[in-house]
Amino acid sequence: MTTFTFKDYGEQLGTRILGARVRQDLLSVMEKDSKVVLDFSGVDVVANAFADECIAKLLLTMTLAELKNRTTFAGLNDMARMNIALALKRRQLALTSN
Repeated sequence: MTTFTFKDYGEQLGTRILGARVRQDLLSVMEKDSKVVLDFSGVDVVANAFADECIAKLLLTMTLAELKNRTTFAGLNDMARMNIALALKRRQLALTSN
């Protein structure tokens, strides 16, 4: 199991540009290890745009079940948890309605 530390990218994760870059780094880690801890300790803000671009767009390369099986979250504050859950829900709805 590998830990992917989001604080390495900043305490405020807000833009799609950053989200895309972090998603590519995360995918590289996920290719090497079947289980990854997504550690948000020390991160104050996870904006909707970042959550969608970095986390929810993983659903373009794997199913929600696979994502749940391969990752676990740590260190999320309530607002970050809510934004990530909402981004995943919206992305899943968009994928199933197409």
